[in-house]
Amino acid sequence: MDRPPPHWHTTTHDWANTVDAEHLSTIRGDPAAFAPGGLRQLVLEVVAYAADEAESRGAGRCAVTLLADGSVCVADDGRGTDTRFDAEGRAVKKPVMATKDLRFFDHPDAQALPDGHPRRGMSVVAALSEWLVHTNRREDGAWSQRYEHGVPTTGLSPVESDGTTGTTVHFRLAQLPDFEIELDADNLARFVSSWPRLGVEVHDRRPG
Repeated sequence: MDRPPPHWHTTTHDWANTVDAEHLSTIRGDPAAFAPGGLRQLVLEVVAYAADEAESRGAGRCAVTLLADGSVCVADDGRGTDTRFDAEGRAVKKPVMATKDLRFFDHPDAQALPDGHPRRGMSVVAALSEWLVHTNRREDGAWSQRYEHGVPTTGLSPVESDGTTGTTVHFRLAQLPDFEIELDADNLARFVSSWPRLGVEVHDRRPG
């Protein structure tokens, strides 16, 4: 994969490390340690990024949809994931899915998610998902990228602009032994209401 220019300084993630295979393998090796809240925690990890964006902008909206195939879709109305262009004009997205969030992952004082478990970052969601599709809409372009078990299986694929900005993360959990997969929509709605600047709607499209 292409390397970003050296002047793209590390912030929340290391721009120079597009895929940290060892990091992803560590997560997959002990899911209960990195996501003790099970599937609910993975959803909260995604929503936490929408909450960060809402906090920086003063307000934001997010929709969490629980789908019939067992997948979850989280869509927000933020500015989209930081995506820049290299010297050849190629789009390069901040590697939020496949590398560690340096603010939280190994930090002993990482902020807590609303369920009380420490925040680890989006890479935990990607690593523990059979597949994940990240659609990223920004003012200067829109792209989609697919991951399997945290590893990108496509490049950034341009998608047609719809006049909006924001991030959509659609994922389905991998088959994991002894991992909590039950997700109660009402219970989830109570947790996501903890972010004061982010309005969240939870839609349950599952049968029954």
